[in-house]
Amino acid sequence: MGLIKVVNEKPVHLVLSKDRVRSIKRGHPWIFPEVLRELPKAPPGSLALLKTVDGEILAKGYYDPGSKLAFRTFALQREKLDEQLVTARLERAAELRDVLFQPYDTTNGFRLINGEGDGLPGLVVDVYDTAAVMKLDGAGAESFYNAEELASWLMRRLPHLRTVFLKYRSGEEGRGRLLAGQAPAPDQPVRFQENGVQFQADIVQGQKTGFFLDQRDNRSFVGRLSRDKRMLNVFGYTGGFSVYAGMGGARQVTTVDVGRAALSYATANWALNGLVPEHHEAVAEDAFEFLDSAAKAREKWEVVVIDPPSFAPNKQAAEKARASYTRLFAAAAAVTAPHGFLSLASCSSHIDAPTFMEVCEDALGRARRQGYVLRVAGQPADHPFPAAAHELSYLKFITFRLEG
Repeated sequence: MGLIKVVNEKPVHLVLSKDRVRSIKRGHPWIFPEVLRELPKAPPGSLALLKTVDGEILAKGYYDPGSKLAFRTFALQREKLDEQLVTARLERAAELRDVLFQPYDTTNGFRLINGEGDGLPGLVVDVYDTAAVMKLDGAGAESFYNAEELASWLMRRLPHLRTVFLKYRSGEEGRGRLLAGQAPAPDQPVRFQENGVQFQADIVQGQKTGFFLDQRDNRSFVGRLSRDKRMLNVFGYTGGFSVYAGMGGARQVTTVDVGRAALSYATANWALNGLVPEHHEAVAEDAFEFLDSAAKAREKWEVVVIDPPSFAPNKQAAEKARASYTRLFAAAAAVTAPHGFLSLASCSSHIDAPTFMEVCEDALGRARRQGYVLRVAGQPADHPFPAAAHELSYLKFITFRLEG
């Protein structure tokens, strides 16, 4: 058995009921159920041909009739969807990371495969030095890809790997399973570095694959801003921004997160880099409550980072999320010192970049603060996305300098 499984002998034929030809030919990778004439019965992960009403084959990919993403494009028109194509896409993804990070002496924690952004829909692989963590997005991807064979390919392509671990989707029983190499010890996190900064991550119990690698460039920027300053990191998780601030010379750093387990990692990551323990405070508290209390106490920080979880898991939640972001960011602006730096983030694909900028402007207005935009950023180069699918450019990160 190869890198992909064949769950159906003959491909399923899917016919468009709405005109999506231009979008598909430009490279948008998704087809939703409502734009198909019918949803034929077939197992998740079935090979499928996407066709126009006239019978023109537009794309080849895999089908999941029970998913909101009924069809994911893998190959366009005359391209052949086979082992050779999958291998070529994997190798191209690995070559890009070689360009970005070799010789892997300062950064060995990165995303090796970013799903649709590497032409491998539904497949994500993060590397943490000697450990790789795989995620398969949905039943279609789980049935289409052969996880064990992918793990074997990873071990051959990155011979320093000692572990390949499959992380299950949230809600599934257990956290994941070993695919190749040595099983990760539940009480021993993996260690890795980015830009020379040391971190450790729990790839079994931690969120996502164990760490938020997509904020690497933004952490580095915040670190440069933090010299000799008091820094506040809200929704700090395992302390990524905090450690960069400490390495950048911050005189005092506060990490706020509701999760005590995450904060224990923030403290450990601080110590891992030889930073002075007394210069870091970890606070287990709700973000809104902490910011309200800090404002009442008239506390101020010269660098403030707000990196919340997604407030909009779907389109229906977008308006409510906008109100939550506005309230949160206004509270953050209230505790930012005059001429201080305020970095605001969103990882929700349902809040686009123009909307996010409007939210930030509204929040500053509510806080009666005037701001100047220093930097507008997003995800790093190891998190690419298709040019035709701007919604996969999910990360927004804007840094302001605030007046008094």
